[in-house]
Amino acid sequence: MMQPDHIIKDPSKRTPWILLEPGRIFIMGRSIPENAGDFYRPLLKWISEYVAEYCGRTVIDFGFEYINTSSTKWIYAMLRELSAMRDVKKNASVKWYYENGDDDMCELGFILRSLIDCPFIVVEVPRMNRDRYNEILTDKKHSS
Repeated sequence: MMQPDHIIKDPSKRTPWILLEPGRIFIMGRSIPENAGDFYRPLLKWISEYVAEYCGRTVIDFGFEYINTSSTKWIYAMLRELSAMRDVKKNASVKWYYENGDDDMCELGFILRSLIDCPFIVVEVPRMNRDRYNEILTDKKHSS
């Protein structure tokens, strides 16, 4: 692959936890970066190259405590790119996590699901926090 084989970014008060690696796309946390384009452009580039080169199964997890409009546009662009993956219905699955009672995040998940052609489920969890992200990340690593 021409791109780095993975991208890892620790979460901050304004940006989500990022893990992009073969077979795994994980973006969770709060997404209100100062400049969403500067933050997400390298991730979208990685995903575009990944989709063109990778042929295996990919587990895709998104979950946000909060996401602003400009970040939502980048997440949609990533999902649109991922839905172009070879044999997407067999090779990809998206889970959109939202906190119990967060109707806005739930609705956003269903809107995004309706806009792309990719297996996509919306999952309610009791809380969206670092412990939940660790649990989701650990679960997927053991089950994929």
